[in-house]
Amino acid sequence: MNKRGKWAYTWHMMKVNKACYGLLAPFMVLFLIFTIVPVCMSLPIGFTNFNMVQSPEFVGLSNFYTLFLNDDVFLIAVRNTLIFAIFTGPFSYILSFFIAWLINEMNPFFKTFFTFVFYAPSMTTSVYVTWQLILSGDSYGYLNAVMMDLGIFNTPAQFLTDTKYILAVVIIVQLWISMGAGFLAIRAGFQGIDKSMYEAGAIDGVHNRFQEIWYLTLPQMKPQLLFGAVMQISSSFAVGAVPAALCGNPSVNYATHTIINHIDDYGGVRYELGYACAISTVLLLVMLIVNK
Repeated sequence: MNKRGKWAYTWHMMKVNKACYGLLAPFMVLFLIFTIVPVCMSLPIGFTNFNMVQSPEFVGLSNFYTLFLNDDVFLIAVRNTLIFAIFTGPFSYILSFFIAWLINEMNPFFKTFFTFVFYAPSMTTSVYVTWQLILSGDSYGYLNAVMMDLGIFNTPAQFLTDTKYILAVVIIVQLWISMGAGFLAIRAGFQGIDKSMYEAGAIDGVHNRFQEIWYLTLPQMKPQLLFGAVMQISSSFAVGAVPAALCGNPSVNYATHTIINHIDDYGGVRYELGYACAISTVLLLVMLIVNK
């Protein structure tokens, strides 16, 4: 099929499925306005000095030179982001699959209930309030109260301000709320598996649950697993809301400062939009490479 034929076929299929495109239209318009357009605008702005008051001034690679050679905080942010990505990316991905598999073995009521339980933290900001109450740095914090009652701590531990604790605390909270769209995709993938495949597998020599997962479940869930991987990688590099909500921005000694927090600092506090866009461009390139 030549190029003209492909376009004709595509246009024909769009007309056939116009109802589906109509349902997609509201999201696509918002995605275009608030994601695609800002990303495209940030790329050229990253080569300028722009403070939202004066017109952008072209400075070439100056922002990127400063970013990699003179900005020590950015290097700390890169280190912290990589730590978050390592712990909350692969580990969260495996955890999502394991929990989705366990839920799939339950009866319909518990399937629905536990799917909601694990997905709910990813769609509400009240989870930060809950964790702040649990980790409060006084004797009224739930964790401190338990530890002091057991005699493990003599004085309340400062979980949200002591650099010994805050990185581990934020990783734990991030893992707790990481069961988002990727988890739902994997959960839906289990629902779409043809049960007769397991019967055929038993006849062909599949004798245990591990073999079922490896030879039957995973091959049938490739699209959902790919989507879940992309979502987990993207979210692991975009960590910023949890450290800022729990430890502030900036955190003590920048112990939980991530690239997203660095962008917020320069873009939302200092209004150095050119520099913030340069940071965003670097993060975008890293995420594209890792996703690829």
